[in-house]
Amino acid sequence: MAERSTAAVDVAGNSGGKPLTAKAGKATADGAEAAIKAGTHKDSGRADGKKPARDAQTTPELHSGHKLARRYRLEECVTRLEGFSSWRAVDEKLRRAVGVHLLPADHPRARPVLAAARSAALLGDPRFVQVLDAVEENDLVYVVHEWLPDATELTNVLASGPMEPHDAYQLVSQVSQAMAAAHREGLAHLRLHPGSVLRTGTGQYRIRGLAVMAALRGITSDRPQQTDTEAIGALLYAALTQRWPYEDSAHGLPGLPKGVGLIAPDQVRAGVHRGLSELAMRALVHDGSASSRQETPCTTPEELSKAVAAMPRIRPPEPSFTTAPGGYPRPHAYGQQPPHGVGPTGPMAVPPPPPLQGRTGRALKWSVAALLIAALGLASWQLADTLLKDGQEDRPQISESTGDDGSKPTGEPVKITDAQEYAPDGTPQSPDRVKNTYATDYAPKDVWRSRTFTDGPSLTQYKGGVGIIYDLGSKQQLSSADIKLLYGGNHTEVSLYSAKSLAGTESLKSMKKLTTKQTTTDSISLSLKKPVGARYVLLWITAAPYSGADEQTYAGAGYKQGITNVKFTG
Repeated sequence: MAERSTAAVDVAGNSGGKPLTAKAGKATADGAEAAIKAGTHKDSGRADGKKPARDAQTTPELHSGHKLARRYRLEECVTRLEGFSSWRAVDEKLRRAVGVHLLPADHPRARPVLAAARSAALLGDPRFVQVLDAVEENDLVYVVHEWLPDATELTNVLASGPMEPHDAYQLVSQVSQAMAAAHREGLAHLRLHPGSVLRTGTGQYRIRGLAVMAALRGITSDRPQQTDTEAIGALLYAALTQRWPYEDSAHGLPGLPKGVGLIAPDQVRAGVHRGLSELAMRALVHDGSASSRQETPCTTPEELSKAVAAMPRIRPPEPSFTTAPGGYPRPHAYGQQPPHGVGPTGPMAVPPPPPLQGRTGRALKWSVAALLIAALGLASWQLADTLLKDGQEDRPQISESTGDDGSKPTGEPVKITDAQEYAPDGTPQSPDRVKNTYATDYAPKDVWRSRTFTDGPSLTQYKGGVGIIYDLGSKQQLSSADIKLLYGGNHTEVSLYSAKSLAGTESLKSMKKLTTKQTTTDSISLSLKKPVGARYVLLWITAAPYSGADEQTYAGAGYKQGITNVKFTG
């Protein structure tokens, strides 16, 4: 299922490691310029119990259900930042979902946003998320754009690992061609990063926020073509290595080691396609310096697009076929025969002898058939006799699941003796309130909760997730968990992992994943397929719903989640 953030134009994602030729405009009257520094995001809520400060200039107070032009009904606010807001809405005239950017008409960026949106709307290139309307009305400026519910943000694609060479080739090819077409019409992006590229279900890439995203953030560039080219090179670098090609981590990707400078992708990760590695370096290295392989730099999307076209085409990987018992490859479809020359013992196996012919052969066939029928009858009689004798006693044994060591679920509660927040990035959420997640004697304002994020529901673009490691005192058989949450909504995703210690120093990849589940309510029950022996259990939240401001916990509006009670069962 596509994340909600993939459908709305990303204007609040962390912007660490943006191309060196792009620069942000001067601070606006809302005083939020610090929120767009490299590697940061706006945290509109705080975990220390203090109320967030309000900006001097805020977005007009709109709410779900408000209509613009008697047509666009606002459904949910997905971003509120720097005096503007972004909404998921419904076009009631055409009965379709749309996205809407809103800002006051007297906002210092209102004029540039309106002009950028109208210019982007004239392009009409299907490789970009289309601007549908750009209006100034009733002291408001709003921009309406496509909403793509079936598209996946590149940030989420890269969270699962580096791309195959063919997929990375398609990414750089499609994005460079699209940006070359935009620059021929005098349009630049200037905020091109994994959060502004979407992949559809058919494998096509769509770019969102052309011109508009930079206008909303006040970003300009003296060399827009070079800025966008470097950004495409960074996308390709991330696709090949699952790393951001700068020292600062950004977009859910770790940065390069400090002090080593820009190194080629095939020096970062083994097995990287050499041609694509060189192409990424040609797009990233400019200003008179040359890449490590002395290739000519690409300074415009047009040059990069031509360099991609000049490469030998990278074909998709061959489909893998599993082998059935006996050595026969599985057919592609029902009734399809195995390839010529492949037999039960491997390629070009000796064919079986021809069937027996004549009267003797027929007699042997009938004898073998009679023996098989007799054997089947005897086996059936023995099975029926066993079932009649022990049927009632055997049924529970057939339906029960057992653990790795043969144990069965007990249904008894498992006591939690200690807990500690798991924060591999070194930024915990509410470490002093962890014990409240399995205690009952605390005030509601002391509930453990995450910080408030401006984009969601997925948290991969920020931290990868938030969570707590629980100590069960000793190795226990674990079969299920019941968790009470602070907020309901679309949606929360929770996973359970078996950890090695309470310290939380091991990486998530080294832990054993037990189960994953999503919910839209304020509670979730997770059941394991079979009991697992574990002492330390990580409860890991990778998606959080949107919720309004919470006066009880002093949490601002945004994507957030809290845990009010956790129970494990053996």
